[in-house]
Amino acid sequence: MTEHRWLDATQQQAWQGLLVIFLRAMPELERTFKANDLLGVQYGILVALAEEPDMTLRLTDLADLANTSQSRLTHRLRNLVSRGDIEITEDAQDRRAKNATLTKAGKRRLDNVAPGHVEDVQRLIFDHLSRDQTVALADALTTIAANLCDHDHFQPEAEATR
Repeated sequence: MTEHRWLDATQQQAWQGLLVIFLRAMPELERTFKANDLLGVQYGILVALAEEPDMTLRLTDLADLANTSQSRLTHRLRNLVSRGDIEITEDAQDRRAKNATLTKAGKRRLDNVAPGHVEDVQRLIFDHLSRDQTVALADALTTIAANLCDHDHFQPEAEATR
C-alpha cells in the first residue's frame, strides 16, 4: 500500500494562501477587466503582443504565452478582432501559419486598462509584502510556472534578459 504524501504545516499555509488569492484577488482583478470590456485572458493576449518589437506573434506562440490551447485562443481572439484590437494575417514566411498583430486601437485599449490593473495588483498583492518577500515570491512562482509551461518565458535565462 502506497503512503500518501500529505502537506506539512508550511506547505498547507502556502497552499491556503494561494487559494485565497485565486478565490478573492483574481475575481477582483477580473472586475477591472470586465469594466473595460475585457477578460483577463484577453488582457494577457494584448500584453503579450505589446511586448513584441513589432507587436506581432504567430498564433501558436501567442497561445503558448497566453497559456491556452490553440482552439481556446481562437475563441478569445474573435472579440478582439471584431473590436479592431488585433488583426490576424498570414505569416509572410510560412503561409500555413497565421499571425496576430496588436492594432493602434488595441494599444490604446491596453494603455487605458493597464494603469488600473497594475494599481489593483499593487493593492491586492505587493503593498502587503517587503522587497525580500517579493523577491522570494517571484522566485517561487517562477519556478512553479517554469515547470507548468512549455515555453521558455519563465526559464532563468529569460528572466535574466528582462
